[in-house]
Amino acid sequence: MNISSAIVYAMPKRADTIRAQLAALPGVQIHVETGDGRFIVTVEDVPGTSVADTIVQLHRLDGVLSAAMVYQYSDDELRREEANP
Repeated sequence: MNISSAIVYAMPKRADTIRAQLAALPGVQIHVETGDGRFIVTVEDVPGTSVADTIVQLHRLDGVLSAAMVYQYSDDELRREEANP
C-alpha cells in the first residue's frame, strides 16, 4: 500500500477544470480546495498505476502551476499479508 498527500497549485481561473481533471485521475481524492487555486489531495496506488506515476501526471495537468508531495506512506507488510492469507 502506498499513500501520498500533495498540494496542487493551480491557476485560480482554471479551478473548475483542474477539479475535474483531478477527480478523473485513478487513486486521487480531493480533500480541500481553497479559493486561490490550491488543492490538497491524496494519491493511492491503484492497479496499473503507481503513486509516483500519478504525482508526475499532476504536474502535467493543463493549468497546474506546481504540485508538491508533502507526505508518503508505504506498508509492504500489508502486501505480504494479502498475498499470504
